[in-house]
Amino acid sequence: MLAHMARTLVVKATAGADSPERCSQAFTVAATAAASGVDVSLWLTGESAWYALPGRAQEFELAHSAPLAELLHVILSSGRVTVCTQCAARREFGQDDVLPGVRIAGAAVFVEECMADGAQALVY
Repeated sequence: MLAHMARTLVVKATAGADSPERCSQAFTVAATAAASGVDVSLWLTGESAWYALPGRAQEFELAHSAPLAELLHVILSSGRVTVCTQCAARREFGQDDVLPGVRIAGAAVFVEECMADGAQALVY
């Protein structure tokens, strides 16, 4: 019998209000995995970086989808949320501006997480 191996799911969201269905899918998959006990790391890049700021996720609307703020809360409660360093800089915000529990990190950290034993990466 095989021993249970801990797995990590790394989800990269590359879209925000510019592609709401793709954005919602990334958050939904990450939150579902986190709620199921999976170790989750959600990366916010491109336009999704805005959702690291207080109040921004509450502004997101997409019919027939769970509220983005609730999904983000689930992920922050049991997983990790990271904003791309360059994406934050292009939008002129820093670590002091993001929600509690959100970090800002670069590509080296993303690659490290994706290459870890037992990691599975998804990009939306």
